Amino acid sequence: MHALVAAAVAILLSAEPGNPAAEAPRESPPPPGPTPAFRLPALRRFTLDNGLQVTLVTVGQMPKVTVQLAVRIGTGDEAATETGLAKLVADMLVEGTKTRSAPELAALAARWGGSVETAVTADETTVGGTVLSEFAPDLVALVADVARNPAFPEKELERVRTDRIREITIARTIPQTLAQERFLALTYPGHAYGRLLPTPEQVKGYARADVVKFHAASFGAGRAHLYVAGRFDAARTEAAIREAFAGWARGAPRQPVAARPASKREVNLVERPGAVQSTLYVGLPVLDPRSPDYLKLVVTNTLLGGYFSSRMTANLREAKGYTYSPRSLVSVRAGAPGYWVQVADVTTAVTGASLKEIFGEIDRLRAEPPTAKELQAVQAYLAGQYVLEVSRREGLIERLRFVDLHGLPETWLEQYVPTVKAVTPADVQAMARTWLDGSRMTVVVVGDRKEIEGQVKPFGDVVVAAPPRT
Repeated sequence: MHALVAAAVAILLSAEPGNPAAEAPRESPPPPGPTPAFRLPALRRFTLDNGLQVTLVTVGQMPKVTVQLAVRIGTGDEAATETGLAKLVADMLVEGTKTRSAPELAALAARWGGSVETAVTADETTVGGTVLSEFAPDLVALVADVARNPAFPEKELERVRTDRIREITIARTIPQTLAQERFLALTYPGHAYGRLLPTPEQVKGYARADVVKFHAASFGAGRAHLYVAGRFDAARTEAAIREAFAGWARGAPRQPVAARPASKREVNLVERPGAVQSTLYVGLPVLDPRSPDYLKLVVTNTLLGGYFSSRMTANLREAKGYTYSPRSLVSVRAGAPGYWVQVADVTTAVTGASLKEIFGEIDRLRAEPPTAKELQAVQAYLAGQYVLEVSRREGLIERLRFVDLHGLPETWLEQYVPTVKAVTPADVQAMARTWLDGSRMTVVVVGDRKEIEGQVKPFGDVVVAAPPRT
C-alpha cells in the first residue's frame, strides 16, 4: 500500500508547474515509412459458355476463402414502379431455395465456418460469404443454389416485407436519410439513381409474383461475375464452379437507362420542426472513374473533407466547434457521372455560418494550391489505406469488382498508389477549379425552418419541402 501511495504522489508531483519532467517537450511521432508497393496477385480469369465471368485469386495466409457472386442488377436499374424491389429480392434469396430451407442454408454455411449474405448497391447485387478454405467448393455450390434456385416462400415474404417497411419508416425519421434522399432526387432527376427508398405502400404492394418476375428478368449468367479470393484448392474450386454454374441460363441482357445528372445553386429546405441540429448536403455531379481526373479528384476530396485531418474538419470541428464529424466523398456510378458532396450535422444556430465556411474552404482551394507538406500527408493516408484494403480478401474482391464494373484495366489497381503520389499541389487546385464550382452546387438542409430559413437565404433561392410521409 505504501508503495502505491508513493507512486501516486510521484505522478502528482511530476505534473506540478516548474517540474522539469512536466515541462519537457513532447516528442513528435516518427514520420510514416514508405508505403509498400502493391503487386496484384496472379489472377485466373475465365468465362463459361453461358457468359459467367470468373476470377480466382490466391491471397493471404489464413486458411479462409471468400466467394462472391456479383450480378449486374442494382437499385439504379429499377423502374419507377419497382423502387425497392431489388433490395426485397436480395433479402428473399437467403430465405430458402427449391431444395433447402433458410435454416438449412444458414446451418450449412455455419458448419463450414461462415455464412451466406446478400447486398445491393446502385449497380450490383452480391451473394456470397467467407468460410474455411477446405469448404471453398461447397460454398461455390451453395452460392449458385441461392442465386439460381430461390424458392421465394410466401410466408417468409410477408415477414421480410414487414421488416423492410419497419426499416423504411425508421429511416425516414433520420435527418441524414432525409437529406440524402432529397439530394439524390435533385442530382439524378427522373432516374432510379435518384430514388433512395420506396414508400411503405410500394413495399406492401409487392407480391411474390413481382419478386419472381424481377429475379427471372435480371439474374442470369451473362450479367454475373464470380470472385473467389483467399487460400483454396484452385483445381477443385474451378471444377465446382463449372459444375454449379454451367447450367445457368445466360439471361436477358441489361437495358440501362441513361442518367442525366443536374445541379443548381439553390437551397432545398426539408422541414424538421424542433430540430436542434441541421443536416447539410452540399454537392454536385462530377465524373466517373474512367476519367483521367478521377484519382486526382479523390486526392482533392480527401484533403478538403475526406479524412479526419481534412480542412473541413479542421475548420468546422476544431476551429469553430460547429459539428462533430463533417465529411465529404466522391460517390461513383457505372456509366454515368457520380457526385461530390460535403455532409455535416451542425448546431441549428450556426447553420448559415457553417455553409459560409464550407463554401469558403472550397473557394480557398480553388484560389490557391495546398502546400506540399499538406498534400504529402493526404497521399500517405490514401496509399496506406489502399494497401491495407487490398491485402484483405474482401477488400481485394471489392477493388476487382470496381475495375470490372467501370471497365478499367487490371493495371489500374497497381497504378493506384503511384498515381495518387504523383498528384501535385497544382493538380489539386486544378481539380477544385474544374469540378468543385460552388456556384453550381445543390444545397440541401434538413432542420427547423423557422430557425434556419433566414440563415440560409444568402446561399440561394430557398425551396421548402415538407417532410416525407412515413
